[in-house]
Amino acid sequence: MDMSLVASAMSAQSANLQTNVTMQIMKNNATAEKQDMQVLLGIPGGSSQANLGAGVGGQVDISA
Repeated sequence: MDMSLVASAMSAQSANLQTNVTMQIMKNNATAEKQDMQVLLGIPGGSSQANLGAGVGGQVDISA
């Protein structure tokens, strides 16, 4: 087998792995951002509010 074909196949596999890792990281970041916003906005179903200070996650007055 020609070594250039082997190198090409290995390069393609490496690129595929990098793409998969990148997509998983992006998905995890989006999920974390969504959960953070749900906590800050006080939307039920957000992550636990047990470790937050008093008043965090309640209603926010934006009329000012």
